[in-house]
Amino acid sequence: MDNGDDEPAGSLYEAVGGASWFVELIDRFYDRVMADPILAPMFPADLTESKRNAAHFLIQYWGGPTTYSDERGHPRLRMRHAPFAIGRSERDAWVGHMRASVEDMDPAPEVQTALLEYFEMAATAMINRSETPASARGSVIVISDGSDDGEPPAR
Repeated sequence: MDNGDDEPAGSLYEAVGGASWFVELIDRFYDRVMADPILAPMFPADLTESKRNAAHFLIQYWGGPTTYSDERGHPRLRMRHAPFAIGRSERDAWVGHMRASVEDMDPAPEVQTALLEYFEMAATAMINRSETPASARGSVIVISDGSDDGEPPAR
């Protein structure tokens, strides 16, 4: 982020006003997650620790205090998410909720771009399983000839 003079630009953490911005972002995000039928089952009922860890991680990542690493060590995001089955649908739901939460916060355009690029990349890196599209799971594909009898066309 260019601040328009010869001094180095401050951190994104500073640009958004500090820790409270990230705490609010995470609160908005988890409100959406817990209403999502794909993601909610992956999280504990009590989100206190999850919210705290997520906020501290983002605060540290974007240039704020190192509380996350001081308390939990190296982030090791992929290892910490390994117990959860994360496919494209989970990733897409997660990114959608994070995108909406960031947009709700209405940061400066360059901040929004940096955040969303990071979240897209990080969420993709968490994918740990392939998946068959829900529309194809346990289904038989029937090609219709346009008749209304529900039967596949004769060969």
